Amino acid sequence: MGASPSSAAFSASLSPSTDTRDLVIVQYVVLRKDIITALKWPLGAVVSQACHASTAVIAAHADDADVQRYLRDADAMHKVTLEVPDEPALRELSATLETAGIAHKLWVEMPESVATALATKPYERAKVAQFSRNLRLLG
Repeated sequence: MGASPSSAAFSASLSPSTDTRDLVIVQYVVLRKDIITALKWPLGAVVSQACHASTAVIAAHADDADVQRYLRDADAMHKVTLEVPDEPALRELSATLETAGIAHKLWVEMPESVATALATKPYERAKVAQFSRNLRLLG
């Protein structure tokens, strides 16, 4: 069987150096490691911070084409959960993303006014991977 017209057109649109993994829509979620280690927050509270940031940024960009593509196949969503050491590092990452025009949500827990998590809008991996290169997987 031959390739369908849509798959042939997709393949033709890729340059020889394009890695198809770069076209995958991914959402990056970043948490502060110190809220787990030093502040001893319960695991459920930490997970909730990630969920808040992720949901908020998706809701804020619900009409975005990448977000719609990401949500279209809920069983195949890609998230990468990373860590930064502390609140200043999380705020610095937020500022870097802001400067680069990368839509994201810095989740600030209230009423404490403490930044706990950050989530990017879902993007093609190639557009945002550079901002995660120096970060470690949460662990």
